[in-house]
Amino acid sequence: MPFKILKSTQRFIYFCAGWVFLLLAVIGIFLPLLPTTPFLLLTAYCFARSSERWHNWLLQQPHLGPVILDWQRHGVIRLRVKILATALMIPLVTLSLIKESIPLYARISAGLICAGVLLFIWTRPQTRNSSPVKKADIPNPRKT
Repeated sequence: MPFKILKSTQRFIYFCAGWVFLLLAVIGIFLPLLPTTPFLLLTAYCFARSSERWHNWLLQQPHLGPVILDWQRHGVIRLRVKILATALMIPLVTLSLIKESIPLYARISAGLICAGVLLFIWTRPQTRNSSPVKKADIPNPRKT
């Protein structure tokens, strides 16, 4: 009995954490220094351990599911995703670097964080050895 309570509590904590990470990922779409992809990966991790239904829902999302599966299965960040991340990050961070009303330490921090994130993104492989993720590889929540 105590093991069952512990297991359900653990699942509840993972489920709540999954929603917090999903919220942070959505906020990260609009804030240049808050990364979106790591929070999405954490969301997938938490949902996989708490709710098969919500994990499948996340993987079913047309723009997110294949990207998450690429990372989970192969450690790959697609070229299109790298270009999009770079195209969004550089102008927003550059704006903060040239704005004189922002303190110097904040501008330096923003530049270093952006450089670090871009270095990480561009050093990940962009193709995988196996075949691409197909729609059939993504679980259908209606069938589970």
